[in-house]
Amino acid sequence: MTREEREYRDEQITDFRYRLVAELANPYLSAAERRALVLHKANVEHEVPFAGPRKYTAGCIANWLAIYRKHGRAGLAPRARRDAGRPRSLSETEGALLLSYLEGHPEMTAAAVLRKLQTDGRIVSEPSSSALSRLVRSAGLQRAKRLRQAHGEQNLKFEFFAPLECVQADCMHAMKLPDAKGRRRSAILLAFLDDATRRVVYGSFTFSESSFTFETGVRHILGAHGRIGKLYCDNGATFVSNQTRRILDSLGLVLVHSRPGKPAGRGKIERFFRTVRQQFLAPLDVDELASIDDLDARFHTWLESEYHRSPHRGLNGITPLDAWLAKSRHIVPIDPTVDLEQVFRHQTSRKVHRDSTLTVDGVLFEVASTLIGERVTLRYDPRLDPHRRRLFVFHAGQLVAEARLVDSYANAKVRRGEIQLEQTDELDQDTDATAALTAPSGAPPGPTDASLAASRVDLGADSPKGAS
Repeated sequence: MTREEREYRDEQITDFRYRLVAELANPYLSAAERRALVLHKANVEHEVPFAGPRKYTAGCIANWLAIYRKHGRAGLAPRARRDAGRPRSLSETEGALLLSYLEGHPEMTAAAVLRKLQTDGRIVSEPSSSALSRLVRSAGLQRAKRLRQAHGEQNLKFEFFAPLECVQADCMHAMKLPDAKGRRRSAILLAFLDDATRRVVYGSFTFSESSFTFETGVRHILGAHGRIGKLYCDNGATFVSNQTRRILDSLGLVLVHSRPGKPAGRGKIERFFRTVRQQFLAPLDVDELASIDDLDARFHTWLESEYHRSPHRGLNGITPLDAWLAKSRHIVPIDPTVDLEQVFRHQTSRKVHRDSTLTVDGVLFEVASTLIGERVTLRYDPRLDPHRRRLFVFHAGQLVAEARLVDSYANAKVRRGEIQLEQTDELDQDTDATAALTAPSGAPPGPTDASLAASRVDLGADSPKGAS
C-alpha cells in the first residue's frame, strides 16, 4: 500500500468514526438518552471502510466519544501501534544486530542472516517468518531496496514532446458501490494519461478490471484523437491478454510494460490518481451516488471542467488542455482505411460438430453442413450480448458464412440439405457481412476538433447501450 493509499484509507476510517459518534456529543441529550443511543449503535452492523460489515461494543463507541470530546475529529484517526515492526520474539539488541548485518550484506535474505547469526550464537531467539518480515519492512530494508542501493540504480526521468507519443495506462480502486444486483463492489477507474500534456485521453469507472475495458479505451483514443506511439503500463492481467496483443499487433501499436516492482516509472499517472483521490473523491458524499454510472458522469464533469483547465505544475503552470491544443498539430491521424470495427473484433477457433453446430460463450450457433468436422475461425464484437452477436465464420483464411443462432424447433422440420442451400443463398445475398469486415468506418475527426470533444465518443452504431 502506497503512502497516498494509506492516507486515503485513514481519512475514510476517521470519517466513519466521526459519523458514528458525532450525534452522541449533542449537548441536549440526557445521560439516559445517550446510553440508549450508544446501545442502539452497538447492536447495529456498520459498513466499515476497507473492512466490510462490523459490530462494535458499547464500550468501544463510548471510548471513541471520549476521544472525540477531548481531541476532536483528528483524535479519531487510526494510530499505528507503538511496537509496530518490532517483534516481541526478538530483543531490541538482537533486532538491531540483524538489521545492521542486513545493511552490510544486501545480497542475503533476512532468513539467511537470521540463520547465520543463530549459528554464530549471537541471536538465541526464534522469531517467526512473519515477525521477521515485519521487522525488515518497518526498517525499509527489503532485499530489492538494498540491492538497488548497493548497485546505485537510478530511476531516470523521461519526458515526451508530442501528444500521444506515449500514453500511460493504469487502474485505481476507489470506493465500493452497489451493482445492478445490489452487491457492493469496488469501483475501478481505468485512465489513459498523455505523457506530453498530462491530458486524460480516456477515463472510465467500471466494476471490471478486464482486458476488454483496456481495449475499449485504446479504441476510443484511436477513433477520437489519432495514432498512439507507445502504450506504457504495468504487468497486470488487464494489459496482457492474448486478444489484446493480437489487436495491438495488427495495428502496429507498441505495448511497453514497466519492470515488476518499479512503480516510479509510472509516476505521472500515479500522481494523477493522487489528484483524483484528493480533489474528486474526497469531497464526494458516497451516499448520494445512485450508481457507478452516476460516479462516472461526475468524474467526467470534474475532469473536463476542473482538471484539464487547471494549471499543472509539471507543465510549468500551463493547463493540460492548453498544452494539448498547442501541440495538437503533431498528432498523427489514424489511416482512414483502417476499420476499427473489424480490427477490434475478438477472434477464436472452434471445430464444427457433426450436427453443424458450434458453441461460443455458452450459446449454440449453426453453420453450413459442408463445414462439419472442420476447424473454423470466428470473429465477433465482444461488446454485444452473445445472443445478439454477428458471428463471422472464416475457413482457410476466407469468409465463408455468418453463423446463426440455432432454432431447435425449426430444425426439427427442415432437412439438412435445405438448411445448407438456404445458408448458401444468404451468404451470396448478404453484402452487409462482407462490408462490415472490409469497409472503413470513415475518416476520424481532426485532432483539434477531437481535443475539444468529451472524453468518450460513440464509436459504433451497434454498440450496446452505455458502451464507449
